[in-house]
Amino acid sequence: MDIAYANIILAVLGSLENDVIALIALVILGLIIIFLIRLILILIPAALVAFVVWYLTGSLFWAGIAFLVIAALSVLKKL
Repeated sequence: MDIAYANIILAVLGSLENDVIALIALVILGLIIIFLIRLILILIPAALVAFVVWYLTGSLFWAGIAFLVIAALSVLKKL
């Protein structure tokens, strides 16, 4: 009888271990998703300015420069 109880306790603890690992993985995944969404929201104005510059000049170089400048200003504003 004691062995049966021990097996039940070990089975419960084993499933709790898997639940804790799954919880940690989901928390990390959630943080990554939140970080990516915030990054995309910060970069939308930079992408719009880069598109306008590219449309007006036809130069990918100047569009890239505009993107980098606006992205840097957006990041500095968030700090």
